[in-house]
Amino acid sequence: MIPEVHPSFKLNGVSLDHNGLMTVAYSYVKEGELWERQVGEFLLNWMDDFSYHTVFSSGSTGTPKEYRLEKQHMINSARLTGERFNLHAENDILGCLPLSYVAGKLMMVRAIELGLHIDLVAPSKNPLEKVTKRYDFTALTAYQVKHSLDHLYKSRKTIIGGGPVDEAMVESLKNRHTRAYHTYGMTETSTHIGVRELYPNYEEYFTALPGIKVRLNRADCLIIDAPELTKEPVISNDLAVVKTEKTFKILGRTDNVINTGGVKIHPESVENKLSKHLDSRFFIASEPEKDLGQQVILFVEGEETDLNSAFAKAKLDRFEKPRKVIFVKEFAETHTAKIDKKVIIAKYRKN
Repeated sequence: MIPEVHPSFKLNGVSLDHNGLMTVAYSYVKEGELWERQVGEFLLNWMDDFSYHTVFSSGSTGTPKEYRLEKQHMINSARLTGERFNLHAENDILGCLPLSYVAGKLMMVRAIELGLHIDLVAPSKNPLEKVTKRYDFTALTAYQVKHSLDHLYKSRKTIIGGGPVDEAMVESLKNRHTRAYHTYGMTETSTHIGVRELYPNYEEYFTALPGIKVRLNRADCLIIDAPELTKEPVISNDLAVVKTEKTFKILGRTDNVINTGGVKIHPESVENKLSKHLDSRFFIASEPEKDLGQQVILFVEGEETDLNSAFAKAKLDRFEKPRKVIFVKEFAETHTAKIDKKVIIAKYRKN
């Protein structure tokens, strides 16, 4: 299928139909910077006559996986997002995520499908810093939000995806003059299937988008029934609490659970407790320990310092408290600016 271009669609202030969009795409591929070439390559693939589009997961939790997403499912996802956030033709949106991954691709699909006016800027840690107008809608990673707090007012509605949001970030969103939302989803569902508001109203549970239902399997992992987005139910690796068929809370990935002394520790829970007391980037991991089976360890970016005070303030119990702290001068990152835990841990074990 060749997707239609909404008559109200604009890219960087210019109205474009199918032919105009193809011309811009060729120009990006031929003359653009890396991020612009990614835009061009996506547009050329999106506007071809294949029924599917090939995408890759970010690789932050393992080897990147290849998925073939039906274009119609991606269009359905765009429509659901438009309905949830009340997006209309001629609304201004900012695209600042790399189009090499699904979150950035869907921002472009939303614009093309809904007739939005999308401005593109190079993906960076603070993409709002140099923009000069206020947008109706923007999608950012948690890392970008952390570095864009003083400029969040330039986005009326901001969705935050790509991983957990901790208490410190929620606190930092106050009085930033944006409605902030946390999204939950995955590559195979064409980005988010659930949304929870963070500010000005705080919601603990995600609410599934229209037409989507959730449930648990026997291992308490989330199963997503989204017939408009996937042909089959998606079984995640995320441990969850399901309140209703539409509302749920994520506890953490099942493959991240640390069993130390018979006590199961969710790294995401420990990271959340520490978030208000550590200024540097960090993450919780584990390593084998002869008596406990596994022990909790902490990786911190930056110079070595005493963290006992932070542990005390975070009120970590004896099994949650890291038994070892590893300081890394600079964290490795994935292409989507997530902490590349896999690379960091592998280098630590090698040493």
